[in-house]
Amino acid sequence: MRDADVGCAQVSRRGWALFALMSTVWGVPYMLIKVAVVGGVSAPVLVFARTAIGAALLLPLVWRGGQLWQVRRYWRPALAFAFLEILAPWLLLSDAEQRLSSSTTGLLIAAAPILGVALVRLTGTERLDRVRWAGLALGLVGVAALVGPGLGGGDARAVIEVVLTAVCYALAPLVADRYLQDVPTMPLTVACLSFAALVYTPAAIWTWPSAMPSGEVLAAIAALGVVCTGLAFVAYLELIKEAGPSRALLFIYVNPAVAVAAGVLLLNEPLTLLIVASFVLIMAGCALATRADKAAPPPDPAARPAQLKPELRS
Repeated sequence: MRDADVGCAQVSRRGWALFALMSTVWGVPYMLIKVAVVGGVSAPVLVFARTAIGAALLLPLVWRGGQLWQVRRYWRPALAFAFLEILAPWLLLSDAEQRLSSSTTGLLIAAAPILGVALVRLTGTERLDRVRWAGLALGLVGVAALVGPGLGGGDARAVIEVVLTAVCYALAPLVADRYLQDVPTMPLTVACLSFAALVYTPAAIWTWPSAMPSGEVLAAIAALGVVCTGLAFVAYLELIKEAGPSRALLFIYVNPAVAVAAGVLLLNEPLTLLIVASFVLIMAGCALATRADKAAPPPDPAARPAQLKPELRS
């Protein structure tokens, strides 16, 4: 399904199931990343571990079917997708959470749908009405309210890293939808994860912890690799193919709520009035900015056949 179809097509049951899965599974990593980096694991080691675990989990399934080599024809967009979805954002997030709470990080990432809509508008593939422009403005106000104190204090670098992560997450679905629609999901996932693991191997060796991390940290890394990387990445790519890049990003509506709840309940992070206000503004902005276009009115039954144009359907 393409973005042009968003206004007139219904999401399938499979799409809703993938949406529900991604809404939960990718709301938890912010807490797990926080546990790992606070436990003394460097950002390169963390990215290497979760990509290596995810690749190792899925590689036997792809290798047995002989599908891995199908990605070679699309190696350029696959590398671009890997950079935007894994290589850059996961390092930026892991480094930022050394100074930001997991709940704040998850909430800032909610700006990705807003950025995605802005990018779609800049490419000229979709027009925005006044309501969607208002949504963009409202969401940006929420982001500004959240990042303002960080930019004025010692967390400016961390805030910029998370904003750049949101930009990457907004661009990645566009690349996947435009250039990787014909690539099987599993081989693409394994290729991207394996490439990322190889890229981060030297940095991971250089920054490897001198002592064995605690059991809590190891459990967090294992959950990141198995559930939040290997399994979730396959579901995410399937969601893009099922619902298109704009709707694929809508699970980020729920991610911040999961991230904030996990941070507050499990890590004892503060729930401030600023976080609540920013959450409301960003979510309202996302809802307005990414709303589906109104369906065109049905043709007049009394109109002459010669006046009716054939309707294209997907």
